[in-house]
Amino acid sequence: MIQSLEKKLSIAEFLQLPETKPATEYIDGRSYQKPMPQGKHSQLQGQLVTAINEVAAKQKTALALPELRCTFDNRSIVADIAIFSWDHIPLDQEGDIADRFNTAPDWVIEILSPDQNQSRVTANILHCLQSNCQMGWLIDPKIKSILVYPRGQQPEFFQEPDQLLPIPDFVPNLRLTVGDLFSLLKPGNI
Repeated sequence: MIQSLEKKLSIAEFLQLPETKPATEYIDGRSYQKPMPQGKHSQLQGQLVTAINEVAAKQKTALALPELRCTFDNRSIVADIAIFSWDHIPLDQEGDIADRFNTAPDWVIEILSPDQNQSRVTANILHCLQSNCQMGWLIDPKIKSILVYPRGQQPEFFQEPDQLLPIPDFVPNLRLTVGDLFSLLKPGNI
C-alpha cells in the first residue's frame, strides 16, 4: 500500500503561495495545477468573454472575467470564465472592482483542454452550484459539445449546431446556439 506523503495545506497556507502559470487551484486540502491552455481553449475563452460582455456589461446586467481566482467554501478555483451578475460584482472601498473574489460566480464556464481531468473540472462546477452559482457550462472543443448544469436541475447535453443554449436570467439578451459558439473557433468568424 502506497501512502501519499504530501502534506495537506490549509486554504490560508495555499493563498500565501505565489501564483503560478498556469494557475493552481485548491481543492480538498491539495493544490492542483491547471494545464496550459492551447489554441481552441484560448480562442473560445477570449471570444466568449467578449460576446458576453458585449451584451451583459453594456446593459449592466453582468460582467464576464477570464481566469479569475474565486475563493469560497474552502476551495479556491480559477474558472476559465467567471460571470457575476451586476449586483454581485465584488467592489472595493472606492467602488472599483475588487482584487479578491471571495464568492462563487453566478455563472461559471469551463473549457476542457487536451489532457485536462474532466472529473475535477466537473467537481468545480458542481461546487459552484452548491454555493449559489446559477449555471455552469462545460465546453468540450474536441467533440464540439456543451454540458449545461442549471442549479437544481439535471445537466443537459448540447451538440447540435441549431440548439439554443440556456443562459442565466441575469443575461436576458444573450442568445447563442451551439453553432454560434463553435463558429468562434474559425478566425474569420470573429
